[in-house]
Amino acid sequence: MQPIIFCDFDGTITETDNIFSLMTEFVPEESEKIAQAMMEQTISFKDGISAMFRLLSTQQKDDVIQYLMNSAVIREGFGEFVRYAQDNNIPFYIVSGGVDFFIKPLVEKYGPFSGIYCNKADFSGEQIELIYPNSCDEACAKFSTQGCGCCKPSVMRKVATEGHYKIVIGDSLSDFEAAKLADIVLARDHLIQRCEELHVPYKPFTTFHDCLHIVQELLDSTNAVPTI
Repeated sequence: MQPIIFCDFDGTITETDNIFSLMTEFVPEESEKIAQAMMEQTISFKDGISAMFRLLSTQQKDDVIQYLMNSAVIREGFGEFVRYAQDNNIPFYIVSGGVDFFIKPLVEKYGPFSGIYCNKADFSGEQIELIYPNSCDEACAKFSTQGCGCCKPSVMRKVATEGHYKIVIGDSLSDFEAAKLADIVLARDHLIQRCEELHVPYKPFTTFHDCLHIVQELLDSTNAVPTI
């Protein structure tokens, strides 16, 4: 079986969740209510993120982009982990509920990647509107509502084959449905809690050096994934 990596961005590749950081900086009171509803799952991720970005005027575009470029911190070891995947011909996909205007410039120097699946921003109106090109497929429980936004399980079903050993790396509740499709989950923060609650096996990580060590062990082990 060939390993294939599906990696979240906000709070995983970066040290913090960039969307929540952005909202805390620009519209803290209004966005906090939306964030709480998302955590309590009383509104969908898609509706919550859309509502947050509508709080921002498109006239703030340059300030928003500059803030994220200055504040986002890439998690330690990410560059080495990506190079290891490249050197070993392991497909590496970034799959994120975040937005293209900050994800792509922040990871550009580490690529190329096999693909980047995320949401897109429309700055043509008065408020920032999000576009969701990676919709839920019919196998997704949220297909009728298209509630995922960027549907990570749907991306995995589209990209991976039966011959792939699926590695999911993430940190939040939005990664959990993808984690259920994985052969191995590398988790931190809220994803650890959800995996433990619902008895989904995982391995914890703090930095991408940890992720590299785990994947190296998989490739070296005759009982797990054969070396390519």
